[in-house]
Amino acid sequence: MKWGMLLSLAVGGAVFTALIVWYGAADILAAATTIGWGIVWVSLFRFAILIFDTFSWQVLLPVPGRESLGRLFWIRWIADSVNALLPVARVGGEFLRALLVYRRGLPGPIAGASVMVDLTAGILTQFVFSIVGVIAFAIISDGDADIVINLAAGLALFAAGLAGFYAVQRSQPFLKLARLMEKISNIQRWATITGGAAAMDAAIVALYRQRPAMLLCCFWRIVGWVAGTGEVWLILYLLGHPVTLMEAFVLESLGQAARSAGFMIPGGLGVQEGGLVLVGSQLGLTPEIALALSLVKRARELIVGVPGLLAWQIGEGHGFLKRHDT
Repeated sequence: MKWGMLLSLAVGGAVFTALIVWYGAADILAAATTIGWGIVWVSLFRFAILIFDTFSWQVLLPVPGRESLGRLFWIRWIADSVNALLPVARVGGEFLRALLVYRRGLPGPIAGASVMVDLTAGILTQFVFSIVGVIAFAIISDGDADIVINLAAGLALFAAGLAGFYAVQRSQPFLKLARLMEKISNIQRWATITGGAAAMDAAIVALYRQRPAMLLCCFWRIVGWVAGTGEVWLILYLLGHPVTLMEAFVLESLGQAARSAGFMIPGGLGVQEGGLVLVGSQLGLTPEIALALSLVKRARELIVGVPGLLAWQIGEGHGFLKRHDT
């Protein structure tokens, strides 16, 4: 890991530890462990959400030679596990998606383009999801106006970033994105897999011109974001602190926004917890329950993600042996 990643991990770990200690580690752990075997249902629910994310990617792939939904789900699960558990700034899993589907025979530029467009659709739809979350928060919370103003300011910065992204599109945008991907991920093979940045740029432009596919991609992304509401509702119900679906929506949308804002910190460690405590306190949740919610989410990440990482490594091992046997 680079020094910057180590530093961000240390900062996130310090914030995470401080929150747990400040609000009482024993009380938080006691609240989190009341879920018991309910964590199995939460983990299974996560797999259901991954299906929607797989749909959003599948519609971008060409029908001739398109992998089955089951195979794409397998790849999406592995990529999600990498992004959730490894210090890759949430881009390593995207590179891996392109790599794995490329190895299955999809042309490199199309593999890279499908991932980049799906990633962009995810960012755009999360912005919409967050806007609705802030509006819902302002309606149902009893908090002061300062919190709403701060949340709105954060969304304004998000919007400015999207506007800047649009401005960049006027001059070989995806060539620059490809180079950024290489720089962030520090994986030199990205250009080889995608067939070169210019080829991927052309493939991405072609994808954006496919309006029906783009609309379906965004639709399934939105469905995936909203489905996360069900996970929050289920966790809090199993913890013995049920909330309304609207409150669960607010917790999920703003919690995900906070985690995305701290994307450079592995797993959004500390950022997710702070966001849930802040928002939860305005919805009547004690800090102990808000942190218990976050701990259960992280336990779910381990239960779903560790097998995904193992499946990836086993697959890599089989591929290595197969290549050397031939």
